[in-house]
Amino acid sequence: MNQILEELRIALYSVWNRRWLALGVAWGVCLLGWAAIAFIPNSYESRSRIFVQLDDALAQQIGIGAGNREKDIQRVRQTLTSAINLEKVVRSTRIGEDVTSPRQMEIAVEELAENIQVSSEQESLFTITASSGRSDLSDGENAVLAQDIVQKMIDIFREENLAGGRGEMRESITFLDQQLAERQAELEEAEQRRLAFEAENPELIGGAAAIGAQLANTRSELRAVESDLAAAQSALAAIEGQLGNTPRTIAGSAPQGAASAALAQARSQLAGLKGRGLTDSHPDVIAMNRQIEALRPQAAAEGAGGTSSMNPAYSSLLSIKAERQANVTALQSRKAALSTEIAQTMASQAQEPGVAAEATRISRDYEVLREQYDKLLQDREELKLRGSVETERSAIKFEVIDPPTSPRVPAAPNRPLLLAAVLVLGLGAGAGVAFLAGQIGSGFQTAAGLEKALELPVIGTVSTSPTPASKILAHKRLKQFAMAGGGLAAVFVILVGVEFVQRGMVA
Repeated sequence: MNQILEELRIALYSVWNRRWLALGVAWGVCLLGWAAIAFIPNSYESRSRIFVQLDDALAQQIGIGAGNREKDIQRVRQTLTSAINLEKVVRSTRIGEDVTSPRQMEIAVEELAENIQVSSEQESLFTITASSGRSDLSDGENAVLAQDIVQKMIDIFREENLAGGRGEMRESITFLDQQLAERQAELEEAEQRRLAFEAENPELIGGAAAIGAQLANTRSELRAVESDLAAAQSALAAIEGQLGNTPRTIAGSAPQGAASAALAQARSQLAGLKGRGLTDSHPDVIAMNRQIEALRPQAAAEGAGGTSSMNPAYSSLLSIKAERQANVTALQSRKAALSTEIAQTMASQAQEPGVAAEATRISRDYEVLREQYDKLLQDREELKLRGSVETERSAIKFEVIDPPTSPRVPAAPNRPLLLAAVLVLGLGAGAGVAFLAGQIGSGFQTAAGLEKALELPVIGTVSTSPTPASKILAHKRLKQFAMAGGGLAAVFVILVGVEFVQRGMVA
């Protein structure tokens, strides 16, 4: 510890002995540093905060959620400092007064981009900061320019979020209207082609898919008719067997006129069927004619006065047989008609495959165009609804929380701090030069230093005894040194004072 104190005392003594050198170096460094600081222009910064509300119940109901709005605002925030927007700022402020060529505009936009910052403090709170430190403008003009830049950025932010969004909505609706008109014309043309084709080829309506479905339905119906025909034929065979085992007449006192009554009833039923408009080729009419033909011989025998009479059970079985025979005939006719229809359709496909393929293509094209038209129509109506909500309700609530500030104090540089730093640096440089000069010299400041350097014991030291004249001279030089050092401090104070006076003039 004593060694350290000794070294410190030696260093201070060395600097003090060369104090004029140290003061001169300090003056030189300070004057150069303060002159450099004087050429640094003041930069003034203006800022503003804006609030954007994203919540709207009606907007969310129709699909304009906060997430979509937040994406839009983030997009605008990222593109706010684009070259196009910055060029608008340059042209609308005094920055563009000296811009006369595209190259100058590019330089001005690049410099402005470095001096503008858009940040988000919270989810819906944005801060716009702009600074101006042009050397060709005064401090007051730089402060006003920074404020103008922020105000113009706010105007662009509002325009991009409100007017810009609505403009994009109108452009989207106009585009969809154009697409709808084109799709409608194409759909009408496709519909005309389909109608013309169906008029020429009615059997191929709907294309291969429809024809295939029609064939499948016809085959399914044919299978059902064949099943019913098999059941009807089985029932007819059963009644014929039962009829063969039943006697035609029975002996005894059977009541007279039974066959005649049955014949009369059959004729009455036949008349009723014809009265309903049925022709002779109808299965029911054919069955009734057969029943009448079967009853005529019985009625004739009964009228001849024979002793035997018609068996009522036999007559009933004849009626049932006629009915079932008519059912079988009808099913056979239906089966033949279905078979003919299937054969004609398959023959048409086999003979004209190109026509069937054309039918499929026309139907497919029409369906595709119709689906596209319906989808575009739905999208346009949704966009119209969203546009109406944005226009009437304004889903984005834009509010300026803090208007652009009018800067009173330069944001950079911190001139008082820089002046003080230069003063400290000058004093340090002076002390360092004086100390190095002492180290380079051949003298020793203390007896201990001499003893250490020569490695010999020092017997003693001789102190100086100044005369009155030397004391007066030393006092005079000390006073001059103090005045020179005080002058350096005074220059520092004056420079700091000038800085604060300039700030007051801006205010």
